[in-house]
Amino acid sequence: MPPQPAAAVQLSDLGSYQSVVRLVLTHDVITATRPRPGTLEAVLRWADQLARDLRDVLGYTLIATTRQVRLIRRIDALDATQTAIFTAKSGRPFDRRRLAYLCLFLASFSRSRVEISLADLVRAFTPTANAIDGLGFDPVINAHKAAVVDVLDWLADRGALRLSDGSVESWTADTDRGDALYDIDHDICAALFRPARPVQHLTSAAGLLDATFTSARRTAQREAAAQRAARALIEYPVVYYAQVEPEVAEALRQPGGVAESLARLTGLAVERRAEGVLLADAGGKFTDRPFPGRGGAVNRAAGLLLAKVADVLEDPDQRPARLPLPPEAADQRDLLERIDAALPLAGVVTELAWSAPGDEEAYPERVRGSAGPVTQDASRGGPSGPDVSAPGASGGGHAEPALLPFIADSTLHSMITDLYDEVGAASFTVTWQHDPRGLLNAAVAFLADLRLLRRVPGGALVLPAAARYRNIKLALPVRHAEGQLALDLFGSGGNGSDPGGDGDG
Repeated sequence: MPPQPAAAVQLSDLGSYQSVVRLVLTHDVITATRPRPGTLEAVLRWADQLARDLRDVLGYTLIATTRQVRLIRRIDALDATQTAIFTAKSGRPFDRRRLAYLCLFLASFSRSRVEISLADLVRAFTPTANAIDGLGFDPVINAHKAAVVDVLDWLADRGALRLSDGSVESWTADTDRGDALYDIDHDICAALFRPARPVQHLTSAAGLLDATFTSARRTAQREAAAQRAARALIEYPVVYYAQVEPEVAEALRQPGGVAESLARLTGLAVERRAEGVLLADAGGKFTDRPFPGRGGAVNRAAGLLLAKVADVLEDPDQRPARLPLPPEAADQRDLLERIDAALPLAGVVTELAWSAPGDEEAYPERVRGSAGPVTQDASRGGPSGPDVSAPGASGGGHAEPALLPFIADSTLHSMITDLYDEVGAASFTVTWQHDPRGLLNAAVAFLADLRLLRRVPGGALVLPAAARYRNIKLALPVRHAEGQLALDLFGSGGNGSDPGGDGDG
């Protein structure tokens, strides 16, 4: 049995404690001003209990000081959502250039300096950036300057830098005369960059993954499996038994075990089905992907698309083909290979490694191959990476993969065309009203992130958790005061909850 979390918390304080747990799990760093004033004090009140519970239940390490709180996670698998914290103020995800600049900036902050000017910072990092073939920095290139500004904003938002004089806008307008002066908080800088292993010693991204199930003691193996199960359940929207290791599936199946411990720790609700288990967040605040909701055209289109899919599955005259769910170990292997392809060879980064991320037209397999995480034993691999053979390939006890309904791309295209005809193109905002195919791709990718659909060549598989939204029905457009048409899903059977506790923050 896993440890009972919040054991010393009075029932009258349990709600407050669970709220603090959710804050820690959904914010990469908490400071006096981030995410808002007063949060740090609320977290520090429970620091000792939090550290014990997060260590015992999830295997995480909580670093709490009077000035900042940082949760150090153990990573069992790599997936695309783990870059979600690296976003610009505009909400656009960091590309590889911005990620590289961020690393170079942090490396250039000397402990002997308590402040640094932007001009000095750029002078210090420019030779290093230019020494990396395919990266570089040129102050006359607007895209390079924009990347610098996004990185500085990201660091300032987390308290690693504090603007004390000048402005970054003046530097952007004139890099020769404009300047800005920043105070450096080295403690926060150190908390932001804490790799599990020395990065310079890694020969593969697989080296960042957690190594479990290595102990010969069965008790230790059960504890490791329980923590691995808890991490899967807390980090991803839904966990399907067929796609995790037998030890992890067994830990999740136990009544009163891992799932119930997480429910007490976080305040979320456990939903069990024959195919798997999830944590439902009725409040919609413990997820970076609230669904269904009013989160924009993609969110609404995804709900309407599920309604169309449900109609196909329930129509006796339409019998979609059924295909086996591909093992996610193959996705993990593909993702690791693509990440490792970006490693510099003899100091040279390949051109492909620096192509724009998310370019679905140029590299569709890159988008579709990273839609979901895998739980695997990273300890089985050598320097080149872990053993990511398909589940059950070595007698691991997995049953034959279930056959899932397959919706062909042609059917999906017809669905989005029908939606545009039924509710009008203007209902999908200016961004998408002339791009139904683009909205379809975005909605399917969104549903894949939620583990409701699974992209496969030629279409998508309908995953079991999609059935919980089968009562979402198409609602008539309602006109807001400003005249913008929108679609109200809450009045059409949606329960307003996320399909799981996706706490990536």
